[in-house]
Amino acid sequence: MRINVVQSGFGRATVLRVASVTGLVFGLSWNGFSQEAKQEPKKSNAPRTVTRLFWQDNQEQAIQCGDVVRDGAEWRIQKQSIPGLPGLDRDKQSMVQMESVRGVVVVGVHDNDNGAFQSGWIALNAGVEEEEHGNHSHWHFDKSPSVIASQLDIHQGNPAHVYEYQGDIYLANDKKNGFTILSPSTLLKSQSSTGSRFISAGGGHITLAAVDSRVCYATWADRDGDNQGRVDVVGLASSGAANGYSLRLPSGGLHGSTTNSGKVFFAPSDGICWVEADLNLSHKASDVEIHHLSLGEDAVTGKPLRTGAFANHERQVLFTTGAADASSLCILDASSAKPIVTKLPIPVEKGLSLTTPKTISIGAQGKQYAFLFADRRDSELAESLHIVDLDPNGDGNYSDAKLAKSIAVGASKIEGHNGHHEICFVPQRKLAMLSNPGDGSIWVLSLSDLDVQAKISLSGTPTRLIAVGG
Repeated sequence: MRINVVQSGFGRATVLRVASVTGLVFGLSWNGFSQEAKQEPKKSNAPRTVTRLFWQDNQEQAIQCGDVVRDGAEWRIQKQSIPGLPGLDRDKQSMVQMESVRGVVVVGVHDNDNGAFQSGWIALNAGVEEEEHGNHSHWHFDKSPSVIASQLDIHQGNPAHVYEYQGDIYLANDKKNGFTILSPSTLLKSQSSTGSRFISAGGGHITLAAVDSRVCYATWADRDGDNQGRVDVVGLASSGAANGYSLRLPSGGLHGSTTNSGKVFFAPSDGICWVEADLNLSHKASDVEIHHLSLGEDAVTGKPLRTGAFANHERQVLFTTGAADASSLCILDASSAKPIVTKLPIPVEKGLSLTTPKTISIGAQGKQYAFLFADRRDSELAESLHIVDLDPNGDGNYSDAKLAKSIAVGASKIEGHNGHHEICFVPQRKLAMLSNPGDGSIWVLSLSDLDVQAKISLSGTPTRLIAVGG
């Protein structure tokens, strides 16, 4: 059965934070596009809004929004318009990463003229409100999403990476050798771009790791030359040229950074590097001890293995490395005095590549999961979603992590950095939403039994996803 997108309409949902109740609500599973349930669904008096979903449509280069609604055994997305949304030029602009904090969604915008056309960001109010009632919440979806502010011009430095740290949004302004900090709460109050500030640090394809809203580590992407392996360490107390110093890592080509447990991690061209966070900028560059963790060598090329991006889950840092049958999910405990890398092999066919993991903790079940897609690279191979149980025995030690399930998914539609599969979570509903850009669908996945609940067809090319509320 084909499930179509329905225009307009609003709703509200009540979420009980009681495992026995939520478990009853989502005991269904669908196979393919059929609506054949494993067990008889519980009858509902009215359609129920599960969450509000924002997705990037690469075909139209537009931000789309819709309420995910469950009506008995059927699922649909009721599309919502976003008044005042700036139109993008499909031939000259593209959306990059996006993040959400307290109901504010920020999307980075890139242009193909090194920022000389129009780049920057767009901030949205999701229009979702939470009303807490002790052990449960009522989520209200009655308000429409709206544009809070946007900054699209020739002065934004073509942002690519977008991060959330300590409740603020950080955009790496690659062509300005710096980054912009957006405060969602200030944006909501001012309804303008006055809630932003720029700090000079980093260069090229910048990655960022901000620690406790006090200091930020901004990388340089250079593989050689004067800025090879350079990391700028700057304070966050003021805008403009901040106080600080620069580190030199043993190799360049930096393409990833993050922070966890008082440490800062980097992804250069050889393995992983980490340092203790200097919150007070009390060190000199020469005083900083730079630690290196090898990931081994590629069996074919002999080059050092590396990664490109990190994910945090509690005190663990996760990432992928290797290729084909040597592909692995890597896990390290950042709280350890001497972190070591544990590898979980996840072999994929040559022509596929593992994406950066997305993680979720299911409180009622005590389960910790990581989700990784095997996306194709210059091939027509079938793609899949791999689900890793990070802590099967629940002792807080991830050394026993194992592959729990692999699911065949639809096609990706990769063009540059865009068009990959994406997944986002609705934790209180114990659901995940995943996109299949190549066939224009969004799937609903149960986090209770890891089965696909429904497949919803859309127009366009849905890629990056964010769920707000529910």
